[in-house]
Amino acid sequence: MNIHNGQTVKFIVYKNHYHIAELARNLNVTRKTVYNWFEDRYLKPAVILNIGSVLRHDFSVEFPHYFTSHDFAVLQTPLPNVDSQESEYYKNQYLKLLEKYNQLLLTMTGVKSLQLVK
Repeated sequence: MNIHNGQTVKFIVYKNHYHIAELARNLNVTRKTVYNWFEDRYLKPAVILNIGSVLRHDFSVEFPHYFTSHDFAVLQTPLPNVDSQESEYYKNQYLKLLEKYNQLLLTMTGVKSLQLVK
């Protein structure tokens, strides 16, 4: 059976509602490159593997002649769970640092205070 690699990958990308711009950004390529891959009947297994890792999709189902489920085993590990308390802590630290930076800018420029323009 001769399947069109690019079209198969394209189907999975769209099925998972993954945005092409986001996929391109995560793969460090242009959107045009991604669209060119979709048109490539003989898309390289390395590209398919990279796309699968971004999508967190096991392409061994669609391409058993290229991959085994072991190739995508790392995808089965859950994404790290960010504790909301920890997230809040770092957000507050960032805001404090930003306030200090703004104060420093005011001091260096000699401006007494910032006035927001409406």
